Amino acid sequence: MTPPVTIIGAGLGGLTLARVLHVHGIPATVHEAETSPAARTQGGLLDIHEYNGQLALKAAGLFEEFLGIIHKGAEASRVLDKNGKVLLDEPDDGTGGRPEVPRGALRRILLDSLPADTVQWGRKVTAARTLGGGRHEVTFADGTTTTTSLLVGADGAWSRIRPLLSDAEPEYVGTALIETYLFDADTRHPAGARAVGDGSLFALAPGKGICAHREPDGVLHTYATLSKPQEWLDAIDFTDADAATASVAAEFHDWAPELTALLTDGETAPVPRAVNALPIGHRWDRVPGVTLLGDAAHLMCPSGEGANLAMYDGAELGNALAAHPDDTEAALAAYEEALFPRSAAAADQASRAHKLCLDDNAPHSLVDFFTNHGQAG
Repeated sequence: MTPPVTIIGAGLGGLTLARVLHVHGIPATVHEAETSPAARTQGGLLDIHEYNGQLALKAAGLFEEFLGIIHKGAEASRVLDKNGKVLLDEPDDGTGGRPEVPRGALRRILLDSLPADTVQWGRKVTAARTLGGGRHEVTFADGTTTTTSLLVGADGAWSRIRPLLSDAEPEYVGTALIETYLFDADTRHPAGARAVGDGSLFALAPGKGICAHREPDGVLHTYATLSKPQEWLDAIDFTDADAATASVAAEFHDWAPELTALLTDGETAPVPRAVNALPIGHRWDRVPGVTLLGDAAHLMCPSGEGANLAMYDGAELGNALAAHPDDTEAALAAYEEALFPRSAAAADQASRAHKLCLDDNAPHSLVDFFTNHGQAG
């Protein structure tokens, strides 16, 4: 019989694992640092792919619920140069290969599918240690501890569970993202709304870009993307929103006004996000009673795959544990044997795609990529 599973992190990966375990009658507890499901906003749209994220939702028995939250039309993609010239414009073809859904709504579907009290909120992990015999102790910020013989780190980029398995730490890849939002865009920001179109916008030049996404209810979610050293990002005082916006916008001084307005007209304070990644091909030796999934296992450059891979990891791990009810170690070994090459290939592709968006031939390199490989994400 599979022992109760202790999952650290109530992101999409951890919740998918908990749900698949529940489907198979395996008990699990999820410990989450956030104090409640509404403790913070859950980000924007996610494109959920038919070859991983959608398979995970089917394994979780939640595919029909997923279909009900799709933001129709948002699979459209367009690439512009810095002057606003449209180089590629691909409409949503309606096939549903990578439909967009709000992250918060997807997380809510997963939360609602679990028994009450599966997720323990306000449980921030401060340390974890191996006790021997396949058992591990997890310490929380309030000083309490829990011990378990089956521990899963689904706790993201700066995982507290990863050190039980690996010394690897995420490193800055040389790209800074600055995030902002515009609201009621079609009425209040029509030029920017027209530039973005119905789905995703990639306006690029060597070393920089303005990327945006149309979200429900007329929201435009924008990221300025810059190849800069960490020191450049650290030198900007983001507590002064106006000054920070001006510093970022100065990097795009000769760009089309409908593009720079996506930054300068932003209605939320700009939020800096340094892009970090684990080494491509990150893996570890089998340690009894513990494993990782999602960003804790394979943090990579943004590519539209992160949430999909985390959910797929969770489903695959849940299915492996169900398939080996009397041999947890066999289940973990089988899961990791497939995890390592899968995540290495995805991380390599993500790194390549990330670099070509900002290379010396941008934006034409991305146009070539879309032409040869299909739409973004």
